[in-house]
Amino acid sequence: MVLQLSPKHLQTMSTHAETTYPEECCGIILGYLTSEGKTVVEVMPTENAWNAQTAAELPGDDTLDYSKRQRYAIAPQVMLQAQKQARDCKLNIIGIYHSHTDHPAIPSEYDRQLAWQEYSYIIVSVQNGKASDMKSWTLDDTHQFQQEVIEKLG
Repeated sequence: MVLQLSPKHLQTMSTHAETTYPEECCGIILGYLTSEGKTVVEVMPTENAWNAQTAAELPGDDTLDYSKRQRYAIAPQVMLQAQKQARDCKLNIIGIYHSHTDHPAIPSEYDRQLAWQEYSYIIVSVQNGKASDMKSWTLDDTHQFQQEVIEKLG
């Protein structure tokens, strides 16, 4: 699969990641599916809603030790609002993006456990405050991440 997006979308995600450093950023990706892959129409930066309550609601007890420097969460009401906005524009939520601070743009086990198969997951690696790498991932039939090709439009 190929994920098509514009330089403006790439810049929005990189800037968001840099401005929230050293915490992780997150956001929602709206677009549509084609026979060739997914096309991004809008990138919606969101607030990182990770907190102790979010951690306590997730399976496993290792997440309690983490902060917004290593975890992200998008509030359920924000996801619902984005879903409604997408539907009103005849689009779909096709992915989620977030940053890894001072770590590579490779999904963690936590990222894999919470991922949905139909979404693209873009990870922006931010090293010392600067976005340095961006990769997109999708889950295969065995719930393992596979890298997705990012194609710049325009």
